[in-house]
Amino acid sequence: MGTDVCAVCGKPLAARAGRTGRGSVYCSAACRQKAYRERRQPRGLTVQGLIDDIGRRAGQLAPQPVDALYSTVTELSESVAQLRRVARTVRDTTRTAAGDSVTADPVTQLPEAAPVTHLTETEFGALTEQYRREIQVHCYRMTGSYDEAEDLVQETFLRAWRARDGFQGRASARTWLYRIATNASLDQLRRTARRPQRYEPVPGMNHGDGEPPTRITWLQPYPDDETPLSEEHEQPESAAVSRETLELVLLAAIQHLPPRQRAALVLRDALGLTAAETAEALETSVASVNSALQRARPTLRAHLPRERSDWRATVPTEAQQAVLDRYMAAVGRLDFAAMAELLTEDVTLTMPPNPFWFVGRDAIIDFVRVSLDPASPMFLGHWRSLPTRANGQQAAAHYVRRPGTSVYRAQVLDVLRFTDQGHGDRIAEITSFEPHLFPAFGLPLRL
Repeated sequence: MGTDVCAVCGKPLAARAGRTGRGSVYCSAACRQKAYRERRQPRGLTVQGLIDDIGRRAGQLAPQPVDALYSTVTELSESVAQLRRVARTVRDTTRTAAGDSVTADPVTQLPEAAPVTHLTETEFGALTEQYRREIQVHCYRMTGSYDEAEDLVQETFLRAWRARDGFQGRASARTWLYRIATNASLDQLRRTARRPQRYEPVPGMNHGDGEPPTRITWLQPYPDDETPLSEEHEQPESAAVSRETLELVLLAAIQHLPPRQRAALVLRDALGLTAAETAEALETSVASVNSALQRARPTLRAHLPRERSDWRATVPTEAQQAVLDRYMAAVGRLDFAAMAELLTEDVTLTMPPNPFWFVGRDAIIDFVRVSLDPASPMFLGHWRSLPTRANGQQAAAHYVRRPGTSVYRAQVLDVLRFTDQGHGDRIAEITSFEPHLFPAFGLPLRL
């Protein structure tokens, strides 16, 4: 049976008004995230424990039965990979500590480092490994860039290493690292001082009749299998929160916020920290946090599509998967009519960091016809596509085999946003990215 109060805070749940199906046991995203964090509380990872675990699993290896061998090798490889990440963190952090940090000349202040009294190098590596992925997601939400998020994780661990004497125990490790990561991200945002702009017309190019969309040159996709709330490992509600707060449409809207408003919004609404925890991370007062949120939330809503004015999750559906399959097949056949059927009339295509943009189905088809039509003098070649997921959305990785060659090479990653305007799911937005992040998605650069 369900309950009529929140499982975390005990507040009454909203009435379901006759709705059927599984109901939520939390009253808000903040409570959902708090419950998730409690479930995910680290269980005392140590380097010696990992080594002992690897030795134990290695001792269980036997050629038969095959299923048991495969299962043990899989578990062993996961432990070895985790130990390798810990060792790499320690190596890179201690090496870099003697040189320059990623974001040189920090604006924010950290506690002064004192002689090591708490954490050894390996203990530090084990501690930070437990939070690597969620810290990377946090830095990605703050910056909108996968590349910068990777750099900022290293910067966070470097700063944490230098300030490790301020660490007071495992219970505060997550908040401690989030505070450092937030400050590192704020320093990066202050240094770049970049703001979204509007696309401008490119001479000789048919952009369509719609208004130019927002241009965010630094926006990059994030691989779904790197999110700490992967739906393969977590409860459906936690997975939904992860997708919901990583969608490109939301990431793009967040980029319009000034740095401290952005930090307050991400910490409160995406991570579910309390106002007091957020104030501590930002080294400010609760009143300042609430004021920043009051300014940030209306700005965010103003830059979201009309149908996304609230933060409801958009879980990919079987119907959308079918549209993705048809989309990839149409690209492979160079079938422009089939492509057009899958797009809404006012579909938008952008290609960050490039200046190209198109609004409207006809404008997009005219653009792709130039390079996809074998009769065109600018024919690029034949295409193959692989399905993937980015930012909780369906995506297609496209490869092209140029005339006279036999290898399909990575060309572009299309992240798709769907909408249903009464005629079934159609593609409402395509954000096309350059292929250098294919390896981060587990995708080959050649087929």
